[in-house]
Amino acid sequence: MNLLRTLPAALALAALVTAPAVLAQAKVDMGDTPLIARSALFGNPVKSGAQLSPDGKWLSWLAPLNGVMNVWAAPVDQPTQAKPLTDSKDRPIPGYGWSGNGEQVVFVQDKGGDENFRLYGVNVNTGARQDYTPFDKVRVSTIGGSTKRLDEMLVGINNRDPRWHDVYLLNLKTGELKLVMQADGYAGFVSDNDLQVRMAARPNAAGGMDYFTVTDGKVADKPVVSTGLEDVSTSPLGFTSDGKTLYWTDSRERDTTAVFAEDVATGKRSLIGADPRADLGGTLRHPVTGVVQAYAVDYLVNEWKFLDASLKADFEWLQKQLGKGEVIVGSRTRADDKWIVSIDRVSQVAATYLFDRKAKTLTELYVARPALVGAPLVPMMPVEIKSRDGLTLPSYLTLPKGADKDGDGKADKPVPMVLFVHGGPWARDGYGYNSYHQWLANRGYAVLAVNYRASTGFGKKFLNAGNKQWGLTMHDDLLDAVAWAVKQGVTTADKVAIMGGSYGGYAALAGVAFTPTTFACAVDIVGPSNLETLLATIPPYWEAGRKQIYSRMGDPTTDEGKAILRAASPLYKADQIVRPLLIGQGANDPRVKQAESDQIVTAMQAKKIPVTYVLYPDEGHGFAKPNNRIGFNAVAESFLGQCLGGRVEPLADTVKQSSAQIKHGAEFVPGLADAAKP
Repeated sequence: MNLLRTLPAALALAALVTAPAVLAQAKVDMGDTPLIARSALFGNPVKSGAQLSPDGKWLSWLAPLNGVMNVWAAPVDQPTQAKPLTDSKDRPIPGYGWSGNGEQVVFVQDKGGDENFRLYGVNVNTGARQDYTPFDKVRVSTIGGSTKRLDEMLVGINNRDPRWHDVYLLNLKTGELKLVMQADGYAGFVSDNDLQVRMAARPNAAGGMDYFTVTDGKVADKPVVSTGLEDVSTSPLGFTSDGKTLYWTDSRERDTTAVFAEDVATGKRSLIGADPRADLGGTLRHPVTGVVQAYAVDYLVNEWKFLDASLKADFEWLQKQLGKGEVIVGSRTRADDKWIVSIDRVSQVAATYLFDRKAKTLTELYVARPALVGAPLVPMMPVEIKSRDGLTLPSYLTLPKGADKDGDGKADKPVPMVLFVHGGPWARDGYGYNSYHQWLANRGYAVLAVNYRASTGFGKKFLNAGNKQWGLTMHDDLLDAVAWAVKQGVTTADKVAIMGGSYGGYAALAGVAFTPTTFACAVDIVGPSNLETLLATIPPYWEAGRKQIYSRMGDPTTDEGKAILRAASPLYKADQIVRPLLIGQGANDPRVKQAESDQIVTAMQAKKIPVTYVLYPDEGHGFAKPNNRIGFNAVAESFLGQCLGGRVEPLADTVKQSSAQIKHGAEFVPGLADAAKP
């Protein structure tokens, strides 16, 4: 990749100041398409995350309580009699589930986004609440549950050594914690239905994992499976309830990850499913036996392949009733007689239902975002884009209605575009409803999401092609996607913004620092600017993945690795930035520290290069609170409107209603200075 040379400071400043005014001259024409309110897209849903208790007696979901998402529950036959089980007054409950006995809802919560999650329980009958892990600066993980020992579960707690999660047996009724085994050097454990630890994983020098059998709490001397960096997706999925079969995902001696069933007694493996296009991993398993009944193939769109005929028949019936879209099963009772189901139609708001398998009935429970019913949502188109060196980049294009009036998925005319880059980078974009795509498309922008090399889900060659390629071929893939969009008539080369969170934020910084004139502007959300300081401040509980991270990014303990990391750090090219830049950061982010944003803003200030920096003192790695999410997106919308000419819903009081601190550059976003005044 040819990096542009540093521009003189005077030229950089002139380019930054003049670019927005020129681009704003051409306003997007959306005809009579209504503007969708940001609050409808990013505010609290009315309800979400419905689950059934294992015994089928209770329904639960997340819903606002005094403006904060909390867990509610109701008898399954009286959903209107719901009552709140939790009373979080500050941050939304990020995740919850049911205990095996169906008497407790268990949930996790952190403080201010620091990701030091504690585990809590609430008795659904009495409302009694317990803090199961009352430790400060400690992060809990869940290891396993049981359909036999209904009052207990295994959890991991790193209160002894912050790097490793020791295994504890938790009694959900009494709250008693009993140490099962220490985790010194072990990354994780697999338990069976008797809550016995059966397997332990330990990182090895090759950047992979060694998997050991565990018997009566004693780890075997030699691993039964060892992987290197290339095969990190090889791992156990779990045991059947009788403990006789262990399921694996395995990429050894193949490119894409397949699913295997291993006979524990003999060690013999049987192939369950594989696909040359995509890694397998998602499965549907019987709630009692644990037998795999279906597996997912998620290439451009997700497809279920069924091993169980009855399950297939139910999905076909549901598809017929619910219409086009992906049927999603969110919860199943232990008797498997009732399911929570929904359907992702991408461009239509769908309801969530209670499905009675025996009676073949669907009972509507709720529509998560009723304000979007009838809203001008648009389709998402899966596309394949070729990189300059021949890789196929599975991608997703969303077009505004004004650019695709006949709905054929092809652009009728070029419009401004936002390249929306996913985080990770060891993650992926997928097909389905996406609030950010819908928001940006409604404002008049095409949206392109690219699975660049290093994204997961498309085979180990694709994943490992990104090793030590931050800012290099990983960035080239994004540039190639932009070139594709220009060639296809989706957009023009001078009207493309880059936006993303985490690695996507890094990509935004790299975009304007390494290729200063490619993008019209950039929005960085919690993105690292200096890979050296990023790796120096990773959370201690990432210790098990340290070798893998170093192998994929560059080893900061070696001169060669330091050089790689430094060359890939946008901070050191901050003086090349000539395009408008907006940065959003959570002050409590444990992954990408506030310093990552502070230092690049400081560097730009020193060169008198304009930048807008918004800090949220009560957020972490992203914006969990709806007012903060709406508030930052309001700022981003005004910023993009000036840069690309799209439609803008007024800022109004969104900034004041959030915790935003405008640390620098309010004057560079239209209306922000006034909106931030007390």
